[in-house]
Amino acid sequence: MSDERLQKILAECGIASRRRAEELIAAGKVKVNGRRAQVGDKADLKRDTVTVEGKRLSAPEKKLYLMLNKPRGFVTTLRDEQGRKCVADLVTGAGARVFPVGRLDRDSEGLLLLTNDGEFANALTHPSSHVPKVYRVTIRQDVTEEQAARFCAGMLLDGRQTAPAEFHILLKEPTRTVAEVVLYEGRNRQIRRMCESLGLEVIRLRRTSIGGVRLGMLQPGKWRPLEPQEVKLLMTQANIKSKEALRYTRQRRVEGNDRHSARR
Repeated sequence: MSDERLQKILAECGIASRRRAEELIAAGKVKVNGRRAQVGDKADLKRDTVTVEGKRLSAPEKKLYLMLNKPRGFVTTLRDEQGRKCVADLVTGAGARVFPVGRLDRDSEGLLLLTNDGEFANALTHPSSHVPKVYRVTIRQDVTEEQAARFCAGMLLDGRQTAPAEFHILLKEPTRTVAEVVLYEGRNRQIRRMCESLGLEVIRLRRTSIGGVRLGMLQPGKWRPLEPQEVKLLMTQANIKSKEALRYTRQRRVEGNDRHSARR
């Protein structure tokens, strides 16, 4: 392994995404050979001692790509200073340390991807990827055609216009509306904040699909490895060229063929 930027090393070791790794470096939590690192520094794990919050990094583990059905009440972090339940608690049996790809807020539920492939995670969450994410949203009151149209056209959040979205009403009742929402970006609590600006209250939000990969019948709190075709689909959606992800799809396909042959 030649010298590589620290944020890439941290991501490949499954510590965090590159963006979060840069934050750890800037906060002074990363050291190289005992010296506080700076954003942009490089290192080689074969030659250098790299520590994060005092813990030494080892060579990258086998790459994992998981799907979790996140229940409500869990925060999308590896650990929480306030002692709240974290999604990391739900994937302790994965066999390696993985981190979330993007976020679902504490009150939201549904499909969450986790991996220890930093390049894969970074590509999926980059603003330029525009990977579609589908949500089933329950709103306390009726939604007018005008409100739905304004949601789809986009609105200002934090001084920036949101990307065009989709809003399809599935069910209307006197006290609630159920809609399918498709986003092509991922801002913090975006659906809730957009609805709030339209005078609408979200009472349930569940993500059902990312880039064509569907949650299906996976039960809340449970996880499973992504299938090779699912990883490949996500790579295509986000234009990912990760060698590790490609190696995973080949390996999982071979394992599947071996199991099929054993059953015959």
